[in-house]
Amino acid sequence: MRKLVYYVAVTLDGRIAGPGGEFDFFPLGDERRAAEYSSWTNTLYPETVPTAYRAAVGLTDVPNRNFDTVLMGLGSYRPGLDEGYASPYAHLRQYVVSSTLKADEADPAVTVVPGDPLGLVRALKAEEGGELDIWLCGGGRLAGALLSEIDELVIKSYPVIAGAGVPLVDGDFDPTLFDVASRTAFENGVTLTRFTRR
Repeated sequence: MRKLVYYVAVTLDGRIAGPGGEFDFFPLGDERRAAEYSSWTNTLYPETVPTAYRAAVGLTDVPNRNFDTVLMGLGSYRPGLDEGYASPYAHLRQYVVSSTLKADEADPAVTVVPGDPLGLVRALKAEEGGELDIWLCGGGRLAGALLSEIDELVIKSYPVIAGAGVPLVDGDFDPTLFDVASRTAFENGVTLTRFTRR
């Protein structure tokens, strides 16, 4: 069965974005360190690079390695939409879970799901022939609603404290155990850890 994988950047205080959805404050380090880190993550997770930027980083014809589907909340979808990228991950099947986004606001390639994210994820997991997994791109409320279905976490932990903002998981109190499957530390201070559900 396909897995739901929450692949996301997070601050030391557990924020995936600032209070206004800001994400440009995550430190990448100097040019060399930033390039080394980006090259490593782009090689391992090429499908997580938005379509508009794939050519610039040499990923134009690179096949998806891990995911064939992306799932996001409106907070994750809106920044790209506001910048004119209505289909941010055209190389993936795209779903936006939102009760306020109208289908005609999104690109025809994006499926707007007004409710029941659990039902959606369970249906996606059960699909026949799905060899690649489902990427939960964000945000925190959606992750909270889907906590029972998250099979893996891939956390890019950055050496910065936001102080406020969107939490990694925003839901009910539900202690859920994960095991560390792998961990890689980079010179720019970022640590990438893959956790599997216990």
